[in-house]
Amino acid sequence: MTTGGTDVPEKGGTRTAGAGSGTAGTERGYRLSRPVIPEVCPTDPYRMVLTADAGGRCEVFAHDASAGRTRQVTDRAHGTLYGTLDRDGAVWWFDEDLDGRGVWRVQDFDGGPDRTALPPAPAGTPRGLAMNAAGQVAAGVGGPDGLVVWLGRRGGPARPVHRAPGPWRLAGLSPDGGLLAVAGPPYAERAVTVLAADGRTVAEFGGDRPDAGVWVRGFAPATGPSALSALSALSGSAELLLVTEYGDRYRLATWDARHGLREHGWCTFDTEIDAVWYPDARRVLIRQDRHGRSLLHTADLDRRTVTTLATPPGSIPDAAPRPGGEIHYVWTDSANPPRLRTTATDREARARLPVLGIQTEGVPGVHSELWTPGPDGPVHTLLSLPERTGARPAPLVFLLHGGPADHDRDAYDGIVHSLVASGLGVARVNFRGSTGYGPRWRAAFSGGVGLTQVDDLVAVRADLLRRGLARRDAVGLWGTSWGGALALLALGVRPGLWRAGVAVKPIADFAAAHRTGLPALRALDERLFGGTPADVPERYARSSPVTYAADVTAPVLVVAAARDAKCPPQQIADYLAALRAAGAPHESLWLESGHDGYRGSDHVATLRRALEFLHGHLAAAARRAAPTAPRPDRGGARQAGGSEPPAQSTGTAKGGHDHAEGRHPQQPA
Repeated sequence: MTTGGTDVPEKGGTRTAGAGSGTAGTERGYRLSRPVIPEVCPTDPYRMVLTADAGGRCEVFAHDASAGRTRQVTDRAHGTLYGTLDRDGAVWWFDEDLDGRGVWRVQDFDGGPDRTALPPAPAGTPRGLAMNAAGQVAAGVGGPDGLVVWLGRRGGPARPVHRAPGPWRLAGLSPDGGLLAVAGPPYAERAVTVLAADGRTVAEFGGDRPDAGVWVRGFAPATGPSALSALSALSGSAELLLVTEYGDRYRLATWDARHGLREHGWCTFDTEIDAVWYPDARRVLIRQDRHGRSLLHTADLDRRTVTTLATPPGSIPDAAPRPGGEIHYVWTDSANPPRLRTTATDREARARLPVLGIQTEGVPGVHSELWTPGPDGPVHTLLSLPERTGARPAPLVFLLHGGPADHDRDAYDGIVHSLVASGLGVARVNFRGSTGYGPRWRAAFSGGVGLTQVDDLVAVRADLLRRGLARRDAVGLWGTSWGGALALLALGVRPGLWRAGVAVKPIADFAAAHRTGLPALRALDERLFGGTPADVPERYARSSPVTYAADVTAPVLVVAAARDAKCPPQQIADYLAALRAAGAPHESLWLESGHDGYRGSDHVATLRRALEFLHGHLAAAARRAAPTAPRPDRGGARQAGGSEPPAQSTGTAKGGHDHAEGRHPQQPA
């Protein structure tokens, strides 16, 4: 499930080990895992599809709970992320290349040859997949000209029914096939378009002011034996679920042809929510992100009631209701790896849950939190520290989340596991701009994009020093993607505070990234900065790490991907050139991959290099704990390049993925 406001792919997301470091600090190999619940066949609850580890890669598996059998469906050199099931039990999976372009393929649940799922739809980036009880399938395909929506049935033929330039995605298909929903940027005046099956526009709506947003969550499923025929007779009864933001609240909303858009004022929340229909009732399961943890609620649209469900303290990266009211969800906290759970109490329902890719080892150390006073309210930090064995605190790493519309959770993190196991402490700061603390906190960029967040990092660092939890000579930074941009920016604008920094696939020059980046990310930049680089060049320059490259004094390790379309490689190469020209101490590592990698070998190569780098610089004045990292099952460092980008470093555009911390379904819809 995704929190309201993160439909548009953000610059941040995948931490290097965020795909799941299975055995940090041990010799038992490196496993990939995604804290996402399996997709369940609509007509057979014993048939499921999920993505999990396959020898250091992420691949699609089919699980037959009735037989207790799990079968690997895909086997590709660079891994596979997306898979789902249709109502007949056929397994759909997205066959993409390293640039993120591909087509949907299908295979029988019990095996057999792969077939093109929706011909003649061309190769492109995945921008949504929706199926209904009538066997119809709609797929969003991204390309140079924007979105094309294809409508058909498994095996084809499919036909294009809608085209839209820019960062649009398919968001839903009604049970009778009469309506489709297409979503654009949530804060746009036209954030949602409802279409007839022939492509005619039925309705358009969106935010009517800058702080108003709309996110689409899909059409209500057909319920009851005669529901589908009733819907076919009256397509106006198809009901679309939405989440809206207005002022400082998030609300549940619905749309149908007869009533239009209706906001349910009785169902409001102070922080971001996601919502999904129950499959057999007019109820909605709501997952709320609040202060680094998760809550689950059930909203009954007919009774106008909200019930909070009993779940353990921690985070719930994913949850989904099942027929009969059962809920499957993934639970984790900072000390415990993700676990698949169910609210069902009977043994048969529990037996249906697959057991695959489970990490059993908890995170060592002491886990706590602190709140630091700030100009827009207290800044929340999650701390994971090794057991103290001496009078002085351990070296500390600020681990910075991506986004910016994301946040760090009280949840398992493979990098945290590896850092703490090797003797380093970790501070995960939910600086201003983070989700989970309300719209005002999320929109707080008063000091400038990135610079506001650096101010919060500086304040938390000072607070940790006052509390005796950190040492002035042993504080470092590690960020990925947008978090990598913050790490580089902090090293340049406050150079005396940090002993070392690691930036993985970062934005180093916002203007350069805007020129060659994805349409959705260009739209995000224009919202954050208040225009394009041509409109407000000084704002882009003020927030870009490359502006301050000559001021960097601490050693920095930069990891880049040659096929990265979210954080393009050329702007990283230019930043490295600026460091060389200034004589700033730095190292670099180039990976032959895209922004979102599914191979454990890439994660391990980065993790090992970063641990060695941080220990070499942060632990110079402390007891030197031998850095340890999970080892890949095969060839971990093979993808590591030299200090310069490969010749093909410009890459090509990759589609709208955001694999941040496993919050995404098996299918990109």
